[in-house]
Amino acid sequence: MARGENNVRYAQASPTRAASVVYVTLAAQVLSLGALVIFEQARGRRLATQLAAFGGRPHGADAQALVGAVTVFAVLMMLVAGTAIAAAAAYVTWLVRARQVNDRSAPTGPVAAAWLIPGVNLIAPPLLLDQVWRGAGPPYDRRPRWLALLATWWLTWLATLALVTIRLPLDSSSGDLTGIGLPELACATVSALLCAATVRDITRIQCSTSSARGRGRLRNAGTVTRLPQPPPESTTPLEQTG
Repeated sequence: MARGENNVRYAQASPTRAASVVYVTLAAQVLSLGALVIFEQARGRRLATQLAAFGGRPHGADAQALVGAVTVFAVLMMLVAGTAIAAAAAYVTWLVRARQVNDRSAPTGPVAAAWLIPGVNLIAPPLLLDQVWRGAGPPYDRRPRWLALLATWWLTWLATLALVTIRLPLDSSSGDLTGIGLPELACATVSALLCAATVRDITRIQCSTSSARGRGRLRNAGTVTRLPQPPPESTTPLEQTG
C-alpha cells in the first residue's frame, strides 16, 4: 500500500474508540462521586465529629472503631481522584484525535493550552470544540442545536467548578468530611452527560463524513479501472456470401 494511501486512511479514521473511552471514564467518575456522596450523607458528619473529638488522631480502641470508616473514605477519595484524572486524559486524547481527523497536521499544543492555562481554560475549550465541530463538515441546519448543547455543557461544567472551589471550603467548616452533597453530584452528572453528548455528536458527524468519502473513493476507483468492452465480432462480406 502506498504511503499516501496510509495517510488518507489515518486522516479519515474516526476516533470512535477514543470516544468510547470517554463515555466509560465519565460514567466511572459519576459513579465514584455518587458513592462518595452516599458515604458522606450516611457516615460523613458522624465520622468528622469523631475525628475532631480525638484531635484527628484516634488511638487504641478508638482507632480500631474508626479504621473501617476511615479506610472506606480514603478508598472513595482515591476513586474520585483517579476517575477524574482518567476522564480528563480520555477526553484530551479524543479531542486531539478528533482534530487530526479534520486536519492531519493539527498540533496538540492548542488542546493543552486551552485546558491548562488559567483564565484561558474558562473560555477556550468550548471555542476549540466548536472549531472541531465546524471542521467535521456538519449540516449547518444543526448549528443552533449544537450551540445550545455546547453552551449548556460548558455552563454546567463551570457551575460544577464553582461548587467545588467556592462552596466546599464553606461546607467543610460546618463539620462534613468533604462538603460534597447532592447539588454537586447533580451538577457533575448533568455536565458529564452533556460532555458525552458533544463527543458523540462530533464523532457521529466524522463517521458519516468518513463513510461518504470512502464510498466516493470506491466509485471513482471503479470508474478508473473499468476496461472498455471489446466491440462485437463483425461478419465479413465473404462469410455472409458463404
